[in-house]
Amino acid sequence: MIKLGVNIDHVATLREARKEGVPDILRAAQAARKGGADGITVHLRQDRRHIQERDVHRLKEKSGLPLNLEMAAVEEIIEIALDIKPASVCMVPEKRKELTTEGGLDVAGNKEKIGKAVKKLQHKDIEISLFIDPDIKQIEAAAAVSADVVEIHTGSYANADPKKKKEHIEIISRSADIADKEGLIVNAGHGLDYKNVDAIRDLGKFREFNIGYSIICRAIFTGLERAVKEMKEKLS
Repeated sequence: MIKLGVNIDHVATLREARKEGVPDILRAAQAARKGGADGITVHLRQDRRHIQERDVHRLKEKSGLPLNLEMAAVEEIIEIALDIKPASVCMVPEKRKELTTEGGLDVAGNKEKIGKAVKKLQHKDIEISLFIDPDIKQIEAAAAVSADVVEIHTGSYANADPKKKKEHIEIISRSADIADKEGLIVNAGHGLDYKNVDAIRDLGKFREFNIGYSIICRAIFTGLERAVKEMKEKLS
């Protein structure tokens, strides 16, 4: 069965809109766990627009689920990760003005920097994933810097014209095969929802999907526990 990592960044986005402490990020994680989530994902951004450092500490200590920390490969956040020691780290590109992560990490163009960060974090027994586009060059670079996992960016597929979705699925499928041959664990995420996840699930090539926005949107109407349960059922 494909594992489900639930990204709860947008719970913190809502909290930060009023800065009154609600909704509580830990309660969100606990609801996700009751719904069947296999892990919790949060992105500690440099501008702290949603998740705060204290959130990461609380989730690591009290959520009862493995914590996957999304982060840029910058020294400040690396040091926080080394202190908190999440179960896994997913390195992602990060731009100050973007609404959400735009595209995959350029591992091929930043091998030295990313390789040093990977080695430093792995020394603390943290599993390292690199969020990359479904591109052979980036997959080979991820293997070259000794990453444990690649998370294939599925945003282009999710946002594609319906007539071109099959083409994107084929690209993702080939990329997953290449990553597997390189000895990498393969995850997927970004833009996946209750309708478009089926085609990627049916490829049968992924250990885990990390999904957030669509689950939080559904949770407004159904509650978070049920929204997670419904996604988990889709993956099974």
